[in-house]
Amino acid sequence: MNIKKTILSLLLLFTTIAFSQTDSGEKINLKVIKASGDVYMLQGKGGNIGLSFGKESILMIDDQYAELSEDILKAVRKISNKPIKMLINTHFHGDHTGGNMAFNKEGAVIFSHEKARERLAGIVNSDQKRIDQSALPMVTFTNNLQFHHNGETIQAFHIENAHTDGDVAIYFPKSNVIHTGDVFFNGKYPYIDTENGGSIDGYIRGLKRIKMMINEDTKVIPGHGDLGTIDDLTFTINMLTDIYKEVRFHYAKEKSLQDIIAMKDITSKYDEQDYGKGFISTDKILTTIYNEIKKTKGPVDNRSMEERLQDKYKQQQKEKKDN
Repeated sequence: MNIKKTILSLLLLFTTIAFSQTDSGEKINLKVIKASGDVYMLQGKGGNIGLSFGKESILMIDDQYAELSEDILKAVRKISNKPIKMLINTHFHGDHTGGNMAFNKEGAVIFSHEKARERLAGIVNSDQKRIDQSALPMVTFTNNLQFHHNGETIQAFHIENAHTDGDVAIYFPKSNVIHTGDVFFNGKYPYIDTENGGSIDGYIRGLKRIKMMINEDTKVIPGHGDLGTIDDLTFTINMLTDIYKEVRFHYAKEKSLQDIIAMKDITSKYDEQDYGKGFISTDKILTTIYNEIKKTKGPVDNRSMEERLQDKYKQQQKEKKDN
């Protein structure tokens, strides 16, 4: 009998699968996957959830959509009945914070970067029928914060102007696991929310910062996609750097956005690996990068070299006259 219980426990340690149904009738497959030690990843609809199962309590990272909260809790309870005492939001988007109200009611104290709370508060103020004050993080920080849980000193740190302006990643040094939030999309083009402080430069810098903290054995829980490694992270850095350089080069050659989107060779080796089939299509990532370059470098100057020199000469003559 004890052997049967042991086998059952081991199976639960590796994968727990639950089926949830949304209000629209869509069936969602919830999977709980062991990353390392007592740290797990829960996949479902929305951002990947991180879970640290301790002897006294559970630490949770992100919580997907509100409609899935009951089923997410059931999946967690198949592994542990300990209370969820801490919940960290990696940023403010609803596919990562939609369950905040439900898990607040479960007794979780919610943490986030201060900018993530500010942006979430804006949503609360504009849509109080759907989301109320209980969804807001109770503790915020600006740069770094340490959590002492399950015999491990867990490090949460701000990644500036990457996916948004309020992103945090959470590193478990003892377990050698890192949860990146949406600063890393594994196997997909990333969503860079430029309207809420995100940028391609900051995104690449953020990925490089994460890479400096980990090693070949680190398990990487991405914001979206499958459990990853340092090699997956490196591939994404190289991919985004490659596309960014190509778009910047063609922008300098006065190519329009439509011209660049039509240049299939810029992204072909990534599209062949289905990168453009995620939430962010090939056209969307090229548009995001192009618009950011245009914003920082200004509109393309279509004047001839002779016209530019003439205007420069006129400007110099005007400055001399004014002085």
